[in-house]
Amino acid sequence: MTLFDSPAFEGHEGVHAFADEKSGLKCIIAVHSTARGPAAGGCRMWPYPSSEAALEDALKLSRAMSYKNAMADLDLGGGKSVIIGDARTQKTPALFEAFGRAVQDVGGKYWTAEDVGVSPTDLMHARKNTYYVAGLEGHPAASGDPSPVTAEGVFRGVRLCVQRAYNRDLDGVRVAIQGVGHVGAYLAEKLHAAGARLILTDVNTEALARVAAATGAEIVAPNAIFDVDCDVFAPCALGGAVSLDTLPRIRAKVIAGGANNQLADAEAGRELFNRGVLYAPDYVINGGGIINVAGEIRALDRGEAFDPAWVDEKLDRLAQTLEEVLDQAQRERRPTHEVANEIARARIEGAAEKRAAA
Repeated sequence: MTLFDSPAFEGHEGVHAFADEKSGLKCIIAVHSTARGPAAGGCRMWPYPSSEAALEDALKLSRAMSYKNAMADLDLGGGKSVIIGDARTQKTPALFEAFGRAVQDVGGKYWTAEDVGVSPTDLMHARKNTYYVAGLEGHPAASGDPSPVTAEGVFRGVRLCVQRAYNRDLDGVRVAIQGVGHVGAYLAEKLHAAGARLILTDVNTEALARVAAATGAEIVAPNAIFDVDCDVFAPCALGGAVSLDTLPRIRAKVIAGGANNQLADAEAGRELFNRGVLYAPDYVINGGGIINVAGEIRALDRGEAFDPAWVDEKLDRLAQTLEEVLDQAQRERRPTHEVANEIARARIEGAAEKRAAA
């Protein structure tokens, strides 16, 4: 299958591939939409099995960022970058400096930030060669690591979904968290503080042990997380966790987590609905991080200091948007992901039409 034939390419404005032999950089920057503003989305570093797998991930994540930014009511489009490589063994300052040059070459159509396998420290090296990096530290407009803000938004979403599905607060609720990286670890801390009982898994055993010790959580093997007795399943690792294969094993009545592209396909979303599972669309519930990043971009554009109050206001509105999606889905008896997709597409198309008419 060629690039243009891929279903994931649908709607993309551009896809850029960069290589730097000296540093070993191999990366793809996908720009899905700039209708609402410059594309924004994090950089993921992952040991993809093939360049085709990396491209597919970049395309899916890029489109999801367009939807996420639209649902968060940000003046940003959607884009994503992926670096092919093992973040544990192949990171170097030179690699991220080369990545910075790649971002700069896209000409301001794409802002990058951290994602899986990439930290604000890594992006400080990229910042040496491009203006278009956010989620940093050490300057007045800096927003810092967006992960805690992503986790805060997910926490609010989990709380809302538990109230709707079980008519109770989080005290004593059993939550299975798949992945305790940046977002998953912060989410575990927040849920633990609210009285939830946690079951955790991660391929990183050191991080898993650390988070479990801090939260009193039960640990299970990665594949066993789908079979645990829980009220909420919170995917916070890579995408595709909810599929027609895993769904029959999930006992929770609520699926709400921080991962991107949680549904393996549209059929999985439809089956969730048929089974009566309340699903919080991923790009709605996990929009806190990009809101934080948008706060930094906003401050840089205005020459101002970062404004946490602006971020808090957007987070409040994001929770309201999630509730509106859930209300509409219930009213129309439709899957939540279909409702969210329609709203996001309408917002993007409306912005494109407005720009074309200007």
